[in-house]
Amino acid sequence: MLRPQPAFLRRLVEQYESLRAEETARGPNAPSPRALELAYTLCVSTGTRDVRLALDTAHRLLRAVPESKSAPLAE
Repeated sequence: MLRPQPAFLRRLVEQYESLRAEETARGPNAPSPRALELAYTLCVSTGTRDVRLALDTAHRLLRAVPESKSAPLAE
């Protein structure tokens, strides 16, 4: 399986988790289109079909990489 760049994966996880936390705080609405897009990208990037499994896989992959290699890319 191809592995995503750690920096890309870390940024993707941070964006998804941040957005979902904001949406959850606002109430029990359906995920926004952006959250669905991030969930899809997480699943594709980790080779999974469920966002919970994608997040678990992403966190596991990121724990296996030294912090310096998974630092966010400059935008």
